[in-house]
Order: sequence, then structure tokens, then C-alpha cells
Amino acid sequence: MEVTDETDSGKALESATKGSEVTEDDPVALRHALLLHEIEAIDEYWGPTLRTIYDGDEHGKFMERLDARIRNHDRDIERMCNHHYQGFIDSIRELLQVRSQAHKLKTEVVRIDEEAQESAKHLLMKSEELIKTRKVQSNICAAIDALTLCLPVLTTYSKLQKQMQEKRYYPALKTLEQLEHTYLPRVASYRFAQQMRDNIPRVREDIKQASMSDIKDFLETIRRVSARIGQVAMKHAALQYNMDPKLAMTRMKKHAPMPPNPFTGETYEAQSEAQSDEEEDLCAQDLINFAPVYRCLHIYTVLGAREQFETYYRQQRREQARLALQPPTNMHENLEGYRQYLHGVVGFFVIEDHVLNTGNGLVNRPYLDEVWDMASGKVVNNIRNHSSYCTDTHLMLSIKNLIMLFAHTLQNYGYAVNPLHELLLEVKDHYNEVLMLKWVQVFREIFDEDNYHPIQVDTPEEYNRITEVFPYHDASLEQASFPKRFPFSLMVPKVYRQVKNYVAACLEFSEDLNLSQTEKEDMVRKSTNLLLTRTLSGCLATLIKRPGLPLLQLIQITINTLHLEHANVLLEHYVARLTGSIEDSSIPGIGRLQGKAMFKDIRGEAEEQIYTALRLKLDEFLDLASYDWMLAEPQGTSSSYVTDLIAFLSSTFCAFTNLPVRVAQTACMSACQHVAKSLMNMLLSEDVKQMSLAALEQVNLDVIQCEQFAATEPVEGFEEGALLMCFSDLRQLLDLFMTEDWSTYFHDYGSENAKYLRVNPHNAIIIVEKLREGEKRGMFSILKRSDKKKLLETVLKQLKQLTQQQHST
Repeated sequence: MEVTDETDSGKALESATKGSEVTEDDPVALRHALLLHEIEAIDEYWGPTLRTIYDGDEHGKFMERLDARIRNHDRDIERMCNHHYQGFIDSIRELLQVRSQAHKLKTEVVRIDEEAQESAKHLLMKSEELIKTRKVQSNICAAIDALTLCLPVLTTYSKLQKQMQEKRYYPALKTLEQLEHTYLPRVASYRFAQQMRDNIPRVREDIKQASMSDIKDFLETIRRVSARIGQVAMKHAALQYNMDPKLAMTRMKKHAPMPPNPFTGETYEAQSEAQSDEEEDLCAQDLINFAPVYRCLHIYTVLGAREQFETYYRQQRREQARLALQPPTNMHENLEGYRQYLHGVVGFFVIEDHVLNTGNGLVNRPYLDEVWDMASGKVVNNIRNHSSYCTDTHLMLSIKNLIMLFAHTLQNYGYAVNPLHELLLEVKDHYNEVLMLKWVQVFREIFDEDNYHPIQVDTPEEYNRITEVFPYHDASLEQASFPKRFPFSLMVPKVYRQVKNYVAACLEFSEDLNLSQTEKEDMVRKSTNLLLTRTLSGCLATLIKRPGLPLLQLIQITINTLHLEHANVLLEHYVARLTGSIEDSSIPGIGRLQGKAMFKDIRGEAEEQIYTALRLKLDEFLDLASYDWMLAEPQGTSSSYVTDLIAFLSSTFCAFTNLPVRVAQTACMSACQHVAKSLMNMLLSEDVKQMSLAALEQVNLDVIQCEQFAATEPVEGFEEGALLMCFSDLRQLLDLFMTEDWSTYFHDYGSENAKYLRVNPHNAIIIVEKLREGEKRGMFSILKRSDKKKLLETVLKQLKQLTQQQHST
């Protein structure tokens, strides 16, 4: 405020001195200026007038007139007072008279009051007594009303305490709600009501904890009985889908038989069977009491903690699901492990499905789908891992049926089982692998037990037994008299039967897999092709490459593969008949097996092994050759090893009658070529340093014996002289040295029609040199030694010239 006043004064001072010669150094003038400013501020009308008077020269005149005006007003006031003075005196006198009369009135009032008080004293006493009585009566009514209000509260509270002691928590909660909202508000003013109200949260918490204890017991109970519930559910599903109910039954541990009941005489086995029959009539939900769940859900709902309970229940059930999904460590050893595992899983989801339908939203479908997605993945992985260790086909079939029953059971409760069907296809692939491993041993046993001789039957019954297993038809064989001989050994019908058994075993696993006819046929055909091209092919390849396998067995194996190749069509018909498909030869790849190509490949390998074995056997005979290269005179007959070799070839080529002509011809041709080449190599061998003409004549006798064998055509189908061409190189070389027709050789050399066209000058040089070395030892007797030496020198010189001409050209 001081700052504001100072500011206003400053403004007034500035306004007052504005336009004048007043300065702050003149106090009188300054005060006069302030006065003028205040006058102007009095009124917007009078201010200017007064300032005009003050500033003018008529100030004294204005003051005189102002004093005259004041004196006139004073005379008017005095005259008015004189006029009203007598009225004032009269009023004072009247007031003095009123005082005396008021004193008399007061005295009279006091007297009357005393008389009234004396007369009302008795009435006051009676009134006080009446008031006291009315108060007592009112208190009694109030007490009655208070008791009427409090008794229901106390009764309800006593009821609450009793229900809590009896562990009837849900009725206790209802009673508590009634007490809190109905009765306690009526007695809110009482102290005990406040105490009860303060105690209500503790009672609610006690009920909450007690109900939680019940739900924990319930969760423990269902964890123990889940497997039993799953077993009952799977058994009902088995009956529904016409499956074997025993597949779902857990094998009970066998104990020593107990004595019969002493009162009824009934055995305990009969009692257990009766109990089992009773369980058959129960549904899975009848085996457990779900009341604790409903009760706890209602309690938590009333307490406003439903979400907390739902979260707790779902979390606990998820933990139990993880425990149920852990497979036993030895589950792969027997079917019982798989059965117990799947019983626990089914029991868990059957219980959850029942809670879904009756639990008033405790669990919902998205939650169940989430848990099932997690569980189905683990179930599939666990079964896949454990079944991969299984090598028993019967056990795998049981596992497949158990998985099918597991899928049917859960599908009945609305769960998606597509991953289980995909798992069955994976198990099927492993089953086929196990089958192939099993059939590897089956084929090996067949190959080891076979004698590799054509089957000979002596009676029609034996003949029919063979044709029933392997439908072989040959008109000449059917018309032949007994004993009859099939071209193949026992290996053929046995392999054919086992391949059919494999197809049937594959199809057995495919039953009830919800596969279309085409899918089933493709699956069986694919498995059969794998058996033929991998398992049987591998076994046959191992067989034909077995060290030391006799040549006759190789021949018989080749014959067997030929007939197995022809049986490929029969297998195709068998697959089509089993799968119910219609064969259409116009559509490639439909109903076709790859056995034909496989048997051709195996037969090709067997033929190569025949050729190799034949050459090895010939080498054994040829190794027996022990020529005396300095022989003086020939024996006149062929060597003994050649006789044995030809006898061996004759018997061997007789066994080729059931082989394709091409194979027999190739074997015969390769044998002759190998013998001729081996004899030629003997003559040209570096180990032979010298040679006599008599030794050449002995080799010539052996070659003549071989040529005679070749001329007999041991295998039909050759053109005339085709086998003799194998020995033509050797024959012309020996003829040239036997006849010493060197002039003809040198004259015709290079001509297409030369008599000794197949004689190589280099080979001739080697033999000439060996004869020359032999001549040095005096082994020639026909010609003179000098003439023979001269002839050999001349021939050797001309042969070298021919060799040089060949190199130059």
C-alpha cells in the first residue's frame, strides 16, 4: 500500500504542477497546488467550479457569501427546535406515568406467579412420576426392539461358526454373505456388530484357504486316477469302433492266488472280475467326484477371486499335463509302457473335457486347444522316439492299433488328431524298415538252406504243393511222367511266398489308417518295390558274390532269378487283388512293380559271376598243365588236363540248358576264347626260354582236342564254325610252324585272303627265338642242325623286317 500511495502522490504532484511554474523547492506553493488538485477531485461538476473561484479574484467575495449562507441555515435550525419543544416536554411526562403503572403491573404478576406455582406444585410431582414411567416403558420397548434386531445376527453368526467347524464352506460363505448384507446393517450402531464386521475378512480368508486345500486334494486325486479314467475311456472307444477292448486294458501284476472269502465262499478273482464288469458300465466321469472343483469355483466367484482361481487351476493342470506327458524310460520295451503312457494322457484330457462342459467357464476351448497342441506334439515326439527302438513287428502292430484307439478316443471328445495320423504314417515307414530287416534274415535263411538243384517231385501231391505256392505252368512238364523236375530250385517258391507274406504284412499295418484305395495301393507297391530293389536285391547280390560259390550254384541262381522275374506279374496281380484295385496296363506306373528290372540286373551280375567263375575254373585246369618244352617226341594223344577240362565244360554246358540261350552262348564263347588265349599265353610266356618242335606238336594235339569239342557245338544256336574261330589265331600259328610254310606266309602277308592272316609277326618271332634256343641244345633230328639253324635265322630276319614295316606304317 505504501508503494501505491507514493505512486498516486507522485502522479498528483505531477498533475498539479503541470503547466505552471511551481517547483518542489517552494513548499507553500506546492501545498497550494495539492489543495487545488483535491478540490478538482471532489466532484466532476463542483470541482471545476470551485477551482474557477479559487483561481479567480473573487475568493473573498465567495467566502462572505458562504458565511451568510451558514448563518441563514443556523436561524432555520433554531426556529425548528423552538417549534417542537412543547411536544418533547409532553412526551417526557407521559413516560413518567408509564413507569408507575409498570411497577404496579409487575407486582401483580409476581403475586399471580406465586399463586400459580403453589397450585401447580402437586401437578409437577405427578408429571415427573409420569415422565419417569414413560421413560421406563420406552426403554423396555427399545430393549425389545434391539433384541429383536440382534437375535437373528447372533443366530446367523452361531450358524456360521457351526458350518465352519463342519467344513461346509460353501454354505458358510452363503451364511456370511447373509450376515454381512442383511443382518449386520440393522445393528450397525452396536459395538459387537462392528467387531463382527471387522472379523468378516478373516472368515472369508479362512474359507478361501480351506477351499484351496480341497482343490489341492482334488488335483492330487485326479492325478492318481487319470490313468484309470483313460483306460475306461479307451475301452469304451474300442467297443464303439469294434476294436479289441483288451487293447486298452492294463495288464495286472500277477500275484499268488488268495484263499476264498470265508463268509461267502467267493474267490477274490471272481470279485475282481465283478468289479471290472461294474467299471465297464461306468463312464469315465463317474470314477471321480468333481464337487470340490465346482464348490471352490463358486466360493472364489462369490469372493470376487474367480480369475485367481482359474489361473491357479489351469497352471496346476498344465504342470500335471507335463508330468503325464513324460514317458517311462523303458516304454519301448513292451506294449504295457505305451498303454500306461497313453492312458494317463487320455485321462487328463477326458477330465478337462468334463470340466469344460460342466465347470461354468473354469476352462474354455482355446485353453484346451492350447494344452492339446502342446501335448500332441510331445506325444508324437515321444512315441516316435521310443518306437524307433522297436524291432518287433508284432509289437509295432500293437502300437499302431493302440495309437489308433488313442486317436479315436480323443476324437470323440473333440480334439484334433491329425498329428496322430501323420505319426502313424511315420511309424508305418519304420514298420516297413523293420519288416525289411526281418525279411533280410528270412531271405538269407532261404539262400543258406537251398541246395541249388532243380526241384524233383515224385508224386502228384508234391507237384501240387509246389504249384500252389508258386503257380508255375509248363505244358511239357505237366505232360511228363513222374518223377518230374522243375527248372528252378526251392529258393523260387520260398522267395515268392515270402514276398507275398511281406505284402500282406504291409497291408495289415495299413488297415484302418483312413487311406484311400489309391494311397493304400501306392503305399503297398512302394514298400514292395523297396523290398525287391533293396532287400532282396542286396541279399541276392551278396549271395552271388559270396567267395567260393560253385559255378553250378551260380547257374541255378541265374535260372531262379529268371523265374522270379516272370513271377513279377503274379505279384502285381496279388497286390491288386489285396488292395482291391483294378489293373490297367495302358497307364504306366499303375500297379507296376520294379522287380522285373531288379531281377534283370541281378541276373546280369550273376551272369558276369558265371563268366568269372567259369574262367577261374578253367584256370584251375590250365594250371595243371605241365608241358616239357624240350620234349623230344610228342605223346601222340592230348594232355590229361585238356581231357579233364573238356569233360568239365561238357557237363557244365549241359547245366546251361535252362538258362537263356544268350547266356549259354556267351559262356561257351568266353570259355573257348579263354582256353585259346591261355594256350597262346603259354607259348608266348617269358618263363619259357627255349622250346622244341615236339613240344609244339604236343600243344597242337591239345588244340586239336579243343577244336573237336568246339566243333560239337556244346551249346545250340551258334553259327557253323563260330566256336572254331576262337582257336583260329592259335591254329594258324601252329600250322605255320608245323608245316614250315614260311614262303606262303611272307608272300601273302598283308593280303586279306592270306592263309596265315591271324599270325602276328611279333608272336612268330617269340616262338622262333625259343626254337632257336632249343636248337642250340641239339634237340632237332629231322634236318641237319646247320640247315635248321640257317632256316630259323632267315625266318627270324624276315619276321623282324615285317615288324619294322608295321611300326613304320
